Amino acid sequence: MRNFEFLSPTKIIFGKETHKQVGSVIRSYGYKKVLIHYGMQHIKKTGLYDQVVESLNEAGIQSVELGGVQPNPVLSTVRKGIDLCRQENVDFILAVGGGSVIDSAKAIGMGVPYTGDVWDFFEGKAPEKTVPLGVILTIAAAGSETSKNTVITNEETLTKRGAAFDCNRPVFAIMNPELTYTLPAYQTACGVVDIMAHVMERYFSTERNVELTDRLCEGVLKTVISNAHTVLDEPNNYEARAEIMFSGSLAHNGYLGLGRTEEWVAHRMGHEISAFYGATHGETLAIMFPAWMKYVYKHDTAMFAKFFNRVFDVEYDFFRPENTVLRGIERLEDFYKSLGLKTRLRELNVDPSLFPEMAKKANSRGKLGNILKLEDEDLVKIYELAY
Repeated sequence: MRNFEFLSPTKIIFGKETHKQVGSVIRSYGYKKVLIHYGMQHIKKTGLYDQVVESLNEAGIQSVELGGVQPNPVLSTVRKGIDLCRQENVDFILAVGGGSVIDSAKAIGMGVPYTGDVWDFFEGKAPEKTVPLGVILTIAAAGSETSKNTVITNEETLTKRGAAFDCNRPVFAIMNPELTYTLPAYQTACGVVDIMAHVMERYFSTERNVELTDRLCEGVLKTVISNAHTVLDEPNNYEARAEIMFSGSLAHNGYLGLGRTEEWVAHRMGHEISAFYGATHGETLAIMFPAWMKYVYKHDTAMFAKFFNRVFDVEYDFFRPENTVLRGIERLEDFYKSLGLKTRLRELNVDPSLFPEMAKKANSRGKLGNILKLEDEDLVKIYELAY
């Protein structure tokens, strides 16, 4: 097990009707003026927006709003939010939505006190301070509600980049599974895949003797898998929604990766698909993770065989563990398909001639991979396997 440091200051407020507490929660921290940041019009159609504003007004908290966050949040919206926060002297940001909204809010928070361009933080510069952030979660997926990570797309350069700083962790996260009842089945399915991917990026580690976090990862994955079809078949099943929502936070708050190396190859490669085509993040992971597995599993067959035996209950072939892996990858792909998601790049009409450029961008911040160091040509081959 590797040495590690861990900080997770986010207060989690979980359960039914908890979003109605938001005004009193923010007031308890002493903040005066809030930016309400959200996506399209969904929270207004469901009445959530009005409930949030009512709670803020009752607590005597002023607010301004900025909506329009896209599923893959873009730099231009972040810059607009920075300008608005400065003009209105906002001292707190409230993200009402899923990972895209929260990521956009984190980027806005970093940019407000900074005199340079906020994109600097996605090129390696560290922020000195940020505007604090709270969350009302409406989609169980990204885990951004308790993580230090944010991912933004620069639409001018078609570059999707992440930044991870502890100051980005929200002050609080209000998590009411009821708010996910009205999500379309497709978004719910993509969220399931995103949660699973966050765990798997940490599970496939070159570090040995990490049995505790192995078991924690396996438990989260089995919980998500066992509840996935329930929430699709019964959208208002509170208990199943709650299991998946809590799993999403555990998957990406950093806890499951403690003492381990982490991969993030499938994520980085998937980001390029989103940057070029606007594809939904979860669906790109459903495509890229099996392809990455096919390319690298022979470099640690035992670990992959253990994974599929423990998580997907594939019978372990003691004479040819490779068979366990191959059957497991097939079972993983079948699971993604059963959720109604695509598992091939051709289904997204991705142009194979772009693979070299996508590979180069994915590798632009250092060679990907721990199980196997991947050159640009390796990434092209993985894209080809995914096609």
